[in-house]
Amino acid sequence: MAAVVSKKKAAATSRAKPPTVFVGMSGGVDSSVAAYLLRKRGYTVVGVFMRCFNVDGCAEQDAEDARRVAEHLGIPFYALDFEEEYKRRVVEYMVREYAAGLTPNPDVMCNREIKFGLFFDKARAMGADYVATGHYVRLQSGARGRKMLAIARDRNKDQSYFLWTLTGRQLDHCLFPIGGFLKSEVREIARRAGIPTAEKKDSQGICFLGQVRLEDFLKQYIPARPGAVLSLSGEKVGEHAGAQLYTIGQRRGIGNLKHRPGNAIHEPLYVASKDVRANTITVVQGAEHPALYRQRVKVAQANIISAGLRGRSLRPGASLAVMARVRYRQPLAKAALRHSEAPTGKKNEGEYELRFERPQKFVAEGQSAVWYSIKGEMLGGGIIT
Repeated sequence: MAAVVSKKKAAATSRAKPPTVFVGMSGGVDSSVAAYLLRKRGYTVVGVFMRCFNVDGCAEQDAEDARRVAEHLGIPFYALDFEEEYKRRVVEYMVREYAAGLTPNPDVMCNREIKFGLFFDKARAMGADYVATGHYVRLQSGARGRKMLAIARDRNKDQSYFLWTLTGRQLDHCLFPIGGFLKSEVREIARRAGIPTAEKKDSQGICFLGQVRLEDFLKQYIPARPGAVLSLSGEKVGEHAGAQLYTIGQRRGIGNLKHRPGNAIHEPLYVASKDVRANTITVVQGAEHPALYRQRVKVAQANIISAGLRGRSLRPGASLAVMARVRYRQPLAKAALRHSEAPTGKKNEGEYELRFERPQKFVAEGQSAVWYSIKGEMLGGGIIT
């Protein structure tokens, strides 16, 4: 009888124990406030800094800032070294994709491979019930009780676009504490809590580049190969340093252009297309030129997050009305999502087509296309082909 009572007490104690959450702390205000809010809500919080790169000593400073916040909050703090994995899985991926003529998104790959890959698995192995980050995105219950992502309250800071690779299994063990706040509110929470990073500026651009321009970084790995800059009619109007170094919609640094009398260029030039094999880029004048728009966008390597959508959309020929974007911070646009059918008639998993109600500008192969419900729930995403 005593043994039975002891087991009941142990079970009650186990149920009463607060869940443990490992918070990825970057040294910035967002992840600092995420850790603060979770601790305030009663979670057992562990702060973790992920060392992924070190440009101009910024990693040491960020790690020190994260440690100071953890000390201020009175929570344990660890630093995990993912520098080699980050270089292999994110940096080399980016270089490889650019070399192939694509425009990759390193933030998407970092989330998939590092934050919700290595860090997620490491945290769970160390006993974490959840992992959390300072991403601006909301987590809510979807069909069949499964968790799903939704656009953040702060539409200007929403980062759901970078998180389309997450799976239902991962979302069951994820927390995003600041998704329901405006950036200004996050700053104010940090100030009131005395958090050391309250006034720290947000990081800008690709983290591992520091002050180096992307083109200059790529030139270290992709040999210069001068080629022709063409007009839409095929006329050579200048020369460039290598087609791989440019992306669709690029305006600055296009190359050495001809400015002949009677053929003056009055409007800014934009890259409308590129041919890596022929090593040419085609430019057009004006940001609203029709050649800069596409109405149909093919998507591969898709990940369907919504359990309710998964059953319908994976059937070839099925179509669904969605809201979608093909660039970060691009306004959501109405589109029809259709599963592509292989030429043989066999089911072709992971390949879709978005047909937008209105053509979309600057669609770049290699970037991400992400689709949502009319309510702002993320349904899935994939790589533009």
